[in-house]
Formats: sequence, structure tokens, C-alpha cells
Amino acid sequence: MRTAVVNIGTIVSGDWRDPIVPGDTVVVADGIIKSVGTASPEAVAGCDVVIDAGGATAVPGLIDSHVHITFGDYTPRQKTVGFLESYLHGGVTTAITASEVHVPGRPRDPAGVKALAIAAQRCFAEYRPGGMRVWAGSVILEPGLAEQDFKDLAAEGVWLAKAGFGAFADPEEYAPLVAMARRHGMVTTLHTGGASIPGSSPITGDHVLAIDPDVSFHVNGGPVAMADEHFERVIAESKVALQICTAGNLRTAMLCARLAIEREQFHRVLIATDTPTGSGIMPLGMIYTITHLASLLDLPPEMVMGAATGNNAAVYGRNSGLLAPGRDGDLVVIDAPLGGARKTALGALANGDPVAVGAVISDGVPRFVGRSRNTPPTTRPVRVAQCTLPREFA
Repeated sequence: MRTAVVNIGTIVSGDWRDPIVPGDTVVVADGIIKSVGTASPEAVAGCDVVIDAGGATAVPGLIDSHVHITFGDYTPRQKTVGFLESYLHGGVTTAITASEVHVPGRPRDPAGVKALAIAAQRCFAEYRPGGMRVWAGSVILEPGLAEQDFKDLAAEGVWLAKAGFGAFADPEEYAPLVAMARRHGMVTTLHTGGASIPGSSPITGDHVLAIDPDVSFHVNGGPVAMADEHFERVIAESKVALQICTAGNLRTAMLCARLAIEREQFHRVLIATDTPTGSGIMPLGMIYTITHLASLLDLPPEMVMGAATGNNAAVYGRNSGLLAPGRDGDLVVIDAPLGGARKTALGALANGDPVAVGAVISDGVPRFVGRSRNTPPTTRPVRVAQCTLPREFA
């Protein structure tokens, strides 16, 4: 399938260092971006679907790197079906599991946590709710796991490991298992901050430094943040990615982002939601956090957008997150919400307003065009200008 988005007012790359791409067109073929900025009339005419952005803004599909996946598009924490598809209407085209820790009656023995991670990974290998790509299956680190277990998991396609919910008396006991997981190519993640659910324990900045994961999950609190003085140490004394989550502490989210910028470490800042949890389901959580950081810290919205797209892709080794040739064909058309004080999507974000989502394309396939069911309408009309397929994308 070939899809083109034309008449784009601004193209945001997802790379915060070089955030704006000149031009007005993006072409995707067979799920991969072929061109960004310009395209020949012949290339556009040869597309199965052409979307007229009407002068709105194109951004990479958002990557939520902290979603509490279980099985299927269902959350037992909130007893809700269809939350992932709803997140897609908030511009999220990729969800990365925070481990299947919320599966009711989850196993805690080595064989059980291995089976859970493999089963979750398999369940979402082909299943794409609403068109969203879901990376599921993160082994929950528990006592008794050994080197061979990580070798077995990696051979089965599991590439994520989660510390923080295991039956360890001292959080620093996670360190050897985190090192084992990393040796087998896994991205390692660590619950950070106060305890969140029964079975978890508080993890401070000292623990983060001792355990040395790839990602400090909800570094701003999930929902309870670690002490302020620990942020400076984690940023200065480690290379751990700093995941800021919507379902956390907004004040410490701003503190973390500011300190990271001051130390020239913004490439380590990730935006995610940490949902569904007790904080609820947040289809617009990614957009809200981008809005909060951009408006309250007076940061360029296109820079902050990189923490929700390209930075997540880099830390997790995904091929999405950037609007560039060769990358996955995931992009979102956003605009100023109708009736808002600003006239463009980036202006709305800088003003503290959530943007309107006018179209979502994932894997090169339009999932909807015209209006999201979760946002206000766009100021500019976003429409299908050409379609040769017997399908309706409204």
C-alpha cells in the first residue's frame, strides 16, 4: 500500500536536535517512509491514498514506552476493553509494555515469569489493536532466575526485562539480574520512586545508580517521586534514560527535564504515560505531558516532541519515532484545536492547549482521517483527497 500526506504546513522530524523538516509531503510505501519533505507529482499520483493535511502539522506517531499491557486490548486495573485503540486516537502508534505485572494472579516463580513474558510477546506479535504496534512481553525479575533463563527468553524473542516488583528484600539484589538481561541483549527497566502497588518497594536514586538499568521507569514518580536531590545524582552519575510519565509528579517531571537540559542530557529524556493504573486510562496522556513540558518550561514544542518519539525509539531500538526515509510509516497529523487561542499545532502546545488529531497512519495504513474521537476538531480540514481502494477512512 502507498500513502501520501500532502499540503503539510510543518513537518516535525522527531529528532529534537534537528526538529523541523522543510517541505510539505510525506510518502509511505509498504509500511516504510520513502520520502519526507518533497515528492514528485508522479509519486503522489501513484499512491493508493492521498491525504490533504490542509496546512496542518505532521509528527511521528507517538511512542508510549510505559503501557501496562496484559492480554488483548483489555486492562483489568480499570476493567476496560479497547483502551489501546483509544490511545491510537490520541496519536499513539506504538505502545511498549511496562511488563505484564497487572495480569491477575501473575506467576512469581522463574518458570512462570518466563512463560508469562513469552505468552505476552506472542499474543501481540501479529495483533495490532486499532492499528497500533504493541511491543509486549517483559520478563519480571524474580529470585531464582539464572543466566540460562535469559538466554532462553532472548531466543524466544523477549527483549525487555523489568526490575522492581520481584520478591527481593533489598532492591540492590536486582543488579546481577539486570546485568544478565543486558548481556543477552535485553532493554532493562526499573521501577523508580515510592511503592505503587502491593508487592513493590520504594526505589531511590541510590538504588538506580547501584542497579544501573537502561531506563528509570517514571523517574518523576509512579505516582510517588523520589527525593529532589536524587535527580541531580542520577543525571550526573549515570547514563540511565529518564522516563517522565503522565501518571506521576508534574513538579518533579519539570525538575528532571530542566536538569537534563542544563547538563546537555535531553537525549535521555523519554515521555510515557504509565497507564492504565490506579491513575486511570489516559488516551491523551502523551499529548498532555508534551503540552505541560512545552508550556510550563517554555520549551520549543518540537523539541519536547522528540522525547515522545525519537528519544524513545533510540533507547528502545525501534525503527519508528522519526519522519525520515527508511523508518516505519507511522505518522500523525495534528492541528490547533478549533476555537483555540493559537493557530498552529505547535503554537497550541506552547500555549498549554492539547492539539487536535486529524489523522493517524501506522505501518503506512490510514487508521482514521478527519477527526479523532478523543480530541477537539482540527482548525484546518484534514481529508482524503484521493483513494483507489474500496475502503472508507473517515
